[in-house]
Amino acid sequence: MKLARIAALAAVSLAAAQAFAADLKVGVISSLSGPVSALGIPYEKGIRAALAQQPTIAGHKVELIVLDDASDPTTAGRNARKLVTEDKVDVLIGTSGVPGAMAIAAVARELGTPLISPTPVSLPGPENVWTVSVSQPFELMVAAVVKRMQQAGVKSVAFIGFSDALGDLAYDSLMKSAAAAGIKVVANERYARSDSSVAGQVLKIVAAKPDAVFAGNSGTPGALPYLALAERGYKGQIYGTHGLINADFVRVGGKSIEGLQVPSGPVLVAEQLDAANPIRKVSMDFRAAYQKAHGAAPVDAFSSYTYDAYLLLANAAARAKGEPGTPAYRTSLRDAIDSTKELVGTHGIYNFKPDNRYGSDERAVVIVRMEKGQWKLVP
Repeated sequence: MKLARIAALAAVSLAAAQAFAADLKVGVISSLSGPVSALGIPYEKGIRAALAQQPTIAGHKVELIVLDDASDPTTAGRNARKLVTEDKVDVLIGTSGVPGAMAIAAVARELGTPLISPTPVSLPGPENVWTVSVSQPFELMVAAVVKRMQQAGVKSVAFIGFSDALGDLAYDSLMKSAAAAGIKVVANERYARSDSSVAGQVLKIVAAKPDAVFAGNSGTPGALPYLALAERGYKGQIYGTHGLINADFVRVGGKSIEGLQVPSGPVLVAEQLDAANPIRKVSMDFRAAYQKAHGAAPVDAFSSYTYDAYLLLANAAARAKGEPGTPAYRTSLRDAIDSTKELVGTHGIYNFKPDNRYGSDERAVVIVRMEKGQWKLVP
């Protein structure tokens, strides 16, 4: 009888402790409007699917605060500052474009708040320890594409990309991998995300007569080069980045993107993965969670990045010390994220350490080809 009373009191105490445990506040910044919304809207849907699947983390109810940066880096940075200073979030997740993600990373570094970025982002210096990315680094993705070019006998390639940090990342990665593969880069053309035409840039590319064209862009504006190339009758091979895998891009690109090859995380072709691949199960779990939360299956490769960000947060929070809402907790959470080992996600198996802000390796990359409106795994 005495033991039963003690057990009952312990249960009541545990329930009370959980009831008064501080909420874990998660600040999400995404481009829900503007040119990058084709990526930003899926990012929000991914994090909401994850929250619905796991509404508590390490005994703490998760409070999600989502802000739209309207595809503007300045707004992204301002949103990050508001979330930390006014809403007192414990962690930041976002955003959809590289320039915006860099703005958020600068605020995260200044205010000592962990940032899990679904977008490739890196800041120089040791203070970059506040930011990690669940997105595959561009060098890893582009290296896989260049390897495919090499196998196809490509000797020359033209580049066209955004005139911003994303375009620079893609171009620099192409130059590095192409040089090692003996492939000559014969053009470097740029355009703004808001441009409505790239006819002039494509004329120069076609005149250079490259064996292939590689585009360093993302989202719906990423279709412009392929549409222009098709209009000019270009018959060479076409390649791109993982930033193109979304339904709007496929719709706008239409027949012009037939045969396009891009790198992707394994989640896009989860059902085509080997049954022994641990990423397959997590990817199928993600699809089920997304379907339950939104009433439809995901048709992009972006919503799963924020799902992975949530998985990483949950894994790290289980090892973090202290109570949410304090600087000490944010530091402990950052350290826990940095010590993550072999965490299986939808886009890869994550391992972080202070000198590696990306957690991905070769297991995070597959090559897919556009075939009649569907992405198919390239063996």
